[in-house]
Amino acid sequence: MDKYIERRRISFSGRVQGVGFRYYAQYAASDAGVTGWVRNEYDGTVTMEIQGTPRQIDDVISALQRGRYIRIDNITSKTIAADPNERRFRVRY
Repeated sequence: MDKYIERRRISFSGRVQGVGFRYYAQYAASDAGVTGWVRNEYDGTVTMEIQGTPRQIDDVISALQRGRYIRIDNITSKTIAADPNERRFRVRY
């Protein structure tokens, strides 16, 4: 098992607002055992910061791509510093 923990800031565009994206992300993150947050942006995109192993993060993104009503047209991702104090994944408003 890969124990390397990383944190990524990811931006999703497409049909990602008004389709349950954030709540599905929270469910997928909980299932994968990652921490972080997700929020809608004013420009119609969704931003997520997610922390876990690369495999866990990829599992969450894959689950989102299979999500009902969700259509992801573009994903941009940047690796950022991990937050050692974070304990859960939440929806930000």
